[in-house]
Amino acid sequence: MVTTVQNKAPKSLREANSVKWIAITGLFMAFNIIMSSVGIPVPGGHLYLCDMIICTAALIMDPLSAFIVGGVGSFLGDMLFYPAPMFVSLVTHGLQAVVISLIARSAYGHSRQRHFITALVATLIGGVIMVVGYTLGKTYVYSTFEYAMIKLPYEIAQALLGVAGSLFLYFKAGLGDIFNKMVYNS
Repeated sequence: MVTTVQNKAPKSLREANSVKWIAITGLFMAFNIIMSSVGIPVPGGHLYLCDMIICTAALIMDPLSAFIVGGVGSFLGDMLFYPAPMFVSLVTHGLQAVVISLIARSAYGHSRQRHFITALVATLIGGVIMVVGYTLGKTYVYSTFEYAMIKLPYEIAQALLGVAGSLFLYFKAGLGDIFNKMVYNS
């Protein structure tokens, strides 16, 4: 018997299989914490790879899972490696992940092209949320607007890296199909 994977997610993985939901959410949260510590050095700062994990998780998971991965995972990563902006990360990455997840879930059941366009729009909106949130957050945390403006190009580059990386992982590397097969057809 051959089964096919439809691009239609059930209402909630939490309701369908809570053990898988906890395991997958925890796994993505661990990836986020690890990537919070991995920075690509660039002149004047670093680009962190956690946005790629946050956007990817938000594309494939429900909004609550996305918040846990994005917000709580980033909070814990910052708490371990660089605690000053940890509350900014909780709110900014949490909101980013929820918005991406809500928008991306609206495309389930549609053509792959429409799903890609929706995912692109969702991650770009999430990138804007991240850039604005961190810019405002750094202004508050470091008490200087100038410092936040100096870091703005790095925030934009990190957001675009997250968008491009997550779309590559989800569509080209097939993580979205693998996730759907693994979670919903077992």
